Amino acid sequence: MSLEVERFRRWRLLLGSAADDSCGSCGASDQRLDMALESLYGDGESKPMSPEDKERNRNNVGKGKSQPKVARWLGDIREFFPSSVVRVMQRDAFDRLGLKRMLLEPEMMEAVTPDVHMVSTLLSLKNVMPAKAKETARLIVRKVVEELERKLAEKTREAVVGSLNRAIRNRRPKHTEMDWNRTIRANLKHYQPDYQSIVPETKIGFGRKRSSLRDIILCLDQSGSMGSSVVYAGVFGAVLASLPAVRTRVVVYDTSVVDLTAELHDPVDVLFGTQLGGGNDTPRALDYCAGLLEKPEDTIFILISDLYEGGGSAAMLSKLEAFVAAGVTVISLLALSDDGRPSYDVQNGAALAKMGVPVFACTPDLFPDMMAAAIQRRDISQWAASVDIVTTRA
Repeated sequence: MSLEVERFRRWRLLLGSAADDSCGSCGASDQRLDMALESLYGDGESKPMSPEDKERNRNNVGKGKSQPKVARWLGDIREFFPSSVVRVMQRDAFDRLGLKRMLLEPEMMEAVTPDVHMVSTLLSLKNVMPAKAKETARLIVRKVVEELERKLAEKTREAVVGSLNRAIRNRRPKHTEMDWNRTIRANLKHYQPDYQSIVPETKIGFGRKRSSLRDIILCLDQSGSMGSSVVYAGVFGAVLASLPAVRTRVVVYDTSVVDLTAELHDPVDVLFGTQLGGGNDTPRALDYCAGLLEKPEDTIFILISDLYEGGGSAAMLSKLEAFVAAGVTVISLLALSDDGRPSYDVQNGAALAKMGVPVFACTPDLFPDMMAAAIQRRDISQWAASVDIVTTRA
């Protein structure tokens, strides 16, 4: 692109659609960028909102149309601008797009039906919210989290605990490890009337006591496209942490790494400890997680990321290959959400599949079954095929 063409392009983006005649219209690649700028700084910026417009906005709250647009706009500006500019635009959006007004008026929030997408939007804005708005946002997040826990917690506990029981059943117990009740029931068919006794052909024992039977590490990419996945992963992390038979850690990262394990007693605290948006440094996160691997062969490591790593791709792949070589069960989830087929780095996904790492997107309702399969050391790619999940091929 010549210097003159680039100059006209920049002036057109700065001046908006009114400059189409003098600067030329936007090309296909700039249309989303132009729409993002127009939404915030377009013709409506200097026009005060009429009472009729205010009433129309009030009546439209909660009808499901404005929230996806806001979420999409937030994702777009994070894609097009550096984090310092994004913060400025988000602050402007509180006034110009009415986000601040919506968050500060409890009666309007009561009319909204909160969902996972709204939670991810609120979390991405939490650092620019006034204190009063943050209190309201926290109540909304808790409402959604509690609903998710009601739907997902019991299934997760049943699946994980059941798989642990099957995984640790001791078929060669020592005398002190015998489960006599289950052993007797299993051998009633071998009762010998003449001797009035049972021949215990099958012995069943209690699992050997250990501090934890499996270690689980959830490593979450916090980039803007992963918003819904972060919400679901935070809830699942808290549920898993409540199970004494597994030791669960949750690590989130962008260009820095934060260990949220200490907050797992409250999933709302976990979510407010995340920072959606910005860049990412997966190799740095993997270096941190490598220090958590006390029992590699008993560790399930789940990387939740779209795998867009740019110049860090080679380092990311090398470190994950080292995890696999150490005996860690590594799973790459491209998304943990109901949002449909995710966008991801196909080349990195294929490279992980080549080294034996299953790569796929998982819906929240299937996550407990996936964890159960991993705990039982089943082939995760075969499990995915059994539930009609398409995995990335090498």
